[in-house]
Amino acid sequence: MKKTILTSLSLMAALILTSCGLQQKETVSVEIFNEGLRYCESTYPYEGGILIANFGSTQLDPLNTEGKGYIVRYKDGASEVLIPADGNLSGPRGMYLRDGRLFICDVNKIVVYNLSNREEAPRVIALPEGEAFVNDLAAEGNSLYASVTNTGHIFRLDITDPAQPGEPELWLEIAGPNGLVIRDGAMYVACYSPDGQARSEHVIYRIADLQNPVAEPFVAVPGQYDGIAFSGDGKSLYVTNWAPAGISRIDMQTREITPVELPLEQPLIGPADMTVAEGKIYVPDLPNSRVVIFEE
Repeated sequence: MKKTILTSLSLMAALILTSCGLQQKETVSVEIFNEGLRYCESTYPYEGGILIANFGSTQLDPLNTEGKGYIVRYKDGASEVLIPADGNLSGPRGMYLRDGRLFICDVNKIVVYNLSNREEAPRVIALPEGEAFVNDLAAEGNSLYASVTNTGHIFRLDITDPAQPGEPELWLEIAGPNGLVIRDGAMYVACYSPDGQARSEHVIYRIADLQNPVAEPFVAVPGQYDGIAFSGDGKSLYVTNWAPAGISRIDMQTREITPVELPLEQPLIGPADMTVAEGKIYVPDLPNSRVVIFEE
């Protein structure tokens, strides 16, 4: 799904951000984790640490069918493989955990693992044909929402019983939905153009009423947005962007955008589905097969 971004597009995005009242960059110290990672696209909070979803593929191909995908658990500098490459995952992305069941987006399906019984075969929830870039998950109550970037669809599933989830039903159409997050009954959607060309509709949307969904721009600055997460205090949104590659903080009240300056020897190339947990931000840099970690 991630395309090589044209230099002209990056410059255009930078100019747009400057003209829209962009605040001075924030600089923070960082640490890097890359041990045992291979094209990591997504992170998710788990037992005081995080889960890291890896493609494990020979080359960076989000549509690969190699079945080499795996999940790593990371905490306090140590890691272990939680879900090994068992042939069921090829391009694992967004994750969601409910009652010991780990839902994982993977190409055109959602794969559900029972973490309480690792020997149990995972459940596979297939999405309709053509829904190729199943990307991220977020839940409110007993409804689980899944974004599909290439078709512009968001699906809803009933997870009243996570062991027996319902079938995906089309819930909303929006341009390039990628990262999802829900807070106080409202969903925020980070949008990404699958052809690599950010347009006016590829912005950050807010859906205020999940029962009667209407997507309205929350931040109207176009970009190639991927990950989205709330700050620990809920006063800001963090978003990752592929064009230009970086991380920004959005003030929930003023909607002002502040880029986060990271002192990296090797710059970010493809910051993806991040996690904010325990005062730290974990950002997978997909092409670089690493997770960049820094404090809020």
